[in-house]
Amino acid sequence: MVETSYFKQRNYKNDSKTKEILSLLPVFCDEFFIGIEGQTSSLTRLNYAQDLKIFFHFLTTEIIDFSDKTVKDLTLCDLSKLTSTHLEIFMNYLTGFYLNDKFFSNTATTKCRKISAIRSLLKYFYKKDKLSQNISAKINTPKIKEKEIIRLEVDEVVKLLDSADDPAKIFSKMQKAFNKVTRKRDLAIFSLLLGTGIRVSECVGLNIEDVDFKTNGFKITRKGGSQTVLYFSNEVADSLREYLEERKKNNKVSENEKALFLSLQNKRMCVRTMEKLVKKYSTACFPLKHITPHKLRSTFGTNLYRETGDIYIVADVLGHRDVNTTKKHYAAISDDSRRNVANVIKLRKD
Repeated sequence: MVETSYFKQRNYKNDSKTKEILSLLPVFCDEFFIGIEGQTSSLTRLNYAQDLKIFFHFLTTEIIDFSDKTVKDLTLCDLSKLTSTHLEIFMNYLTGFYLNDKFFSNTATTKCRKISAIRSLLKYFYKKDKLSQNISAKINTPKIKEKEIIRLEVDEVVKLLDSADDPAKIFSKMQKAFNKVTRKRDLAIFSLLLGTGIRVSECVGLNIEDVDFKTNGFKITRKGGSQTVLYFSNEVADSLREYLEERKKNNKVSENEKALFLSLQNKRMCVRTMEKLVKKYSTACFPLKHITPHKLRSTFGTNLYRETGDIYIVADVLGHRDVNTTKKHYAAISDDSRRNVANVIKLRKD
């Protein structure tokens, strides 16, 4: 399907940044990035380019076997000299290092992501018979601790929506005046995030024409550019209608602006702006909880699983390609059921 203008622009920017980094990397990287283009998103390729830049910098500055080379001079022959020990040293290096006079540190999760780029590179050339072995298969990646799933409870969802509907409940007079301008927009955003579980990138990419009130459905562009239709409740529809009525009255909006959600500058909201919006309200409502748009997505997924008990429906609605991803994040709520069952069995009758 044809991508919307927003996603085309986003992918173009990512690809442009990737090309800039590629110009600094070994020549063989060009072949690798062409080879993975059909299987990866523009953002994944950009992340790979950034991670490989760090890796090759490490090789030429920290490993004596490659110290006589610049990053650009590295060849596939040099790549064949890599050992599993080199990769293990690199993982240790990632804990904290300087690059261009800036200090960087990485958690176990980000270490795994950077190693993933190297694994993909070595696997690609191994399958192309340009490397005799894939030494990345011989190393163990850092163990990642399971994070506690943070989400909103039913009463917290109500509080957040009530606060968006009436900012005076949580903000000062000055903030109230400011938020009065965006009240209907903010309520529509929270209603959509909590009522459908869409990603923040999908939300900012919505155009007015993507929403159909006849079916209470809207078209979104998923990761990788595929498009699908999701549906929303009448409650969400009411919030969207009220916001769109207000948007129509805004004569400062350009006729060419098709974005559904607008910033105070009357342009499409960006991901960062929407993240700040969620943080502002959630911090005021729940100071002890770190709530992000993804946590609102988790809240929706949890509630949907509780209501349906069908992990496959949850996976489909959330756009997970692998149901195991869904199980990992949402099936954990079965702990609630186990806790409730504990009081069912009576060892001694009253």
